[in-house]
Amino acid sequence: MSYTVTVVFGGDREYEFALHDAEVASTTKDQARSWLAREFEDLECTPSNPMGKVLVLDMILNVAKYGGEGRFEQGGEWAKKFAVVTAAALDRPAVRVDVASFIVG
Repeated sequence: MSYTVTVVFGGDREYEFALHDAEVASTTKDQARSWLAREFEDLECTPSNPMGKVLVLDMILNVAKYGGEGRFEQGGEWAKKFAVVTAAALDRPAVRVDVASFIVG
């Protein structure tokens, strides 16, 4: 199975990452969540939930937001890693991370 992760920053500013099964399969859900949690902390993201509990969808959205559009535009290692861990964490063949609307679909 192949995976596609699209990160959207509004309008026509979309960045698509096509991933092979082997890339995603080499990352467990726990490893994906750990990477997202580290980035969430390193980027000093603000939890969306006032109770302080951070869900994986919140981590994905906030890491994309605080990581910044520039990283996705460049398409470098960080953006590729984000795409791999997002696909691994959600285990869906197509994921759309809409940062502007704060929705994962």
